[in-house]
Amino acid sequence: MPGLLRAVGRTAVIAGTATAVSGNVQRRQAERHAGDAQQQAAPPPAPAGGDIVGKLTQLAELNASGTLTDEQFATAARKELLGQ
Repeated sequence: MPGLLRAVGRTAVIAGTATAVSGNVQRRQAERHAGDAQQQAAPPPAPAGGDIVGKLTQLAELNASGTLTDEQFATAARKELLGQ
């Protein structure tokens, strides 16, 4: 009988350890996947400098009025779109 109790006790310890390890692995995977989901759900960062459409519209108006040449407009618009 003592051999049987020892075997049952050893099995219980092994099962408990396996359960604890499995729980830790599942928790780490859940945390990792939660971080991935947050990154996917986050909107892309706004380019530095604010509203691009407004700035491009303003540049187009300056170009139409003759304040900016076509080449200056193209250079400025490219810089705005590339965030430089």
